[in-house]
Amino acid sequence: MSPSSDAIEAVSQRLDNFVTVQKSETRGFGPEAALFVDAAAEALRGGKRLRGRFLIGGWRAVEDATGTHAPLADSVVGAAAALEVFHAAALVHDDVIDNSDTRRGRPAAHRSLEAAHRAARWTGDAEAFGRSGAILLGDLLVAWSDDLLEDALSGGEASIASAARAQYAIMRREVTIGQFLDIAEESAFLTEPDERHAERALRVASLKSARYSIEQPLAIGAALAGADAAQVDALRAFGHPVGMAFQLRDDVLGVFGDESATGKPSGDDLREGKRTVLIAYTREALPLPARRIVDELVGDPLLDADQIASLQRTIVESGALERVEALIADYARQAERALSGARLGNAAVGELRDLARAATVRTT
Repeated sequence: MSPSSDAIEAVSQRLDNFVTVQKSETRGFGPEAALFVDAAAEALRGGKRLRGRFLIGGWRAVEDATGTHAPLADSVVGAAAALEVFHAAALVHDDVIDNSDTRRGRPAAHRSLEAAHRAARWTGDAEAFGRSGAILLGDLLVAWSDDLLEDALSGGEASIASAARAQYAIMRREVTIGQFLDIAEESAFLTEPDERHAERALRVASLKSARYSIEQPLAIGAALAGADAAQVDALRAFGHPVGMAFQLRDDVLGVFGDESATGKPSGDDLREGKRTVLIAYTREALPLPARRIVDELVGDPLLDADQIASLQRTIVESGALERVEALIADYARQAERALSGARLGNAAVGELRDLARAATVRTT
C-alpha cells in the first residue's frame, strides 16, 4: 500500500476500535442509547480522511527531516482519528443548519433519526426529534474527539502534548466562528456593498475550511513531531492556500457537481443560499435587474431542476466560474512554492504535494 493508504487504514482501524469500546460501554443503557451510539458510528463511516491524512503528513514532514524515518506513531494515529471525529461532528451540525437531506449519498443524521422515530411509532414531532437528536449527536462526537485526543497525548512528552493541544484548540475555535460567519453571510450580504461580497466570502472560506481542513491539521501533526517555528510556518504557508483551493473547489462542486459523485443533489448550495465567491463574482458581472433575479432565486429551497440549470448558465456566462477556477490555480501555485527550501523531509513533502493536488482537483 502507499503511505497515504496506510494512513487511511490506520486511522479507520483506530476509529473502529474506539467505536467498539463505546458500544460496549453503553450497552446497558437501553435500545434508545444504542440507537444514538449507532448513529454516531454511522456518522464516522466513509469520507476521504483528508484532515487525518494532512495531520499525518505534517508529522511525517517534520519527523523525516531528522533522518530517522520513524514508523507511524500511535499518538499521531490517535490525534488523526480525533480530527476525523471532530469533522463528523461538524458535518452533523452543518446538515442541521443547512437542512440538508443527504450526506455522502446517505440520509443526513437528523433525517436518519427522524426516520427511526417514525419507524418506532413514537409520539410527537418526528422532524423535531431528528433535529434535536442530531444536535446532541454532534455534541457526543465532539466529546468523543476530546477522548481520542487526550488518549493520544497521554504518556507523551508534556511540551509536545501542550503544543498539539493548543493547535487543536485553535482549530476548534476558528471553525466554529467560521461556521457562524457562513450562516450570517446568508442574512447579512445585502447590508454590505457588492464589491465587498467576494472578500467576505473568502474570509468565510479561510476560517470555515482552509485553516480547519488543511492548515491546522498540518500544524497539529508538526507539533506532535516537535517542530520548530520555521517548520510550522512553512507548513502553514503551504496549508492555507491548499485549503482555500480545496474550499473553492467544494463551492464549484456544490453548484455543478454530479450527485452520483458528490453524494448531494446538484445545485444544493444554490437551494441553501450559500454566499460563496462563485455567487459574489456572478453578481459583480450582472446588471442590477439580473442581480435581483439571482438574489431572489439563491436560497429558495424549492428551486426545481430548470431553475438550477438557469442559475448554472448565468454563473458560467457571467465569467464567475472561470474566475474561480483561475483563483484555485493561483492558490495551488502559492502552495507549490511554499515548501521550496523548507527543512522538511523530501519524500514527505512530495506526498503532501500529491495530497494537495488530490484535494483541489477532484469531483467529490
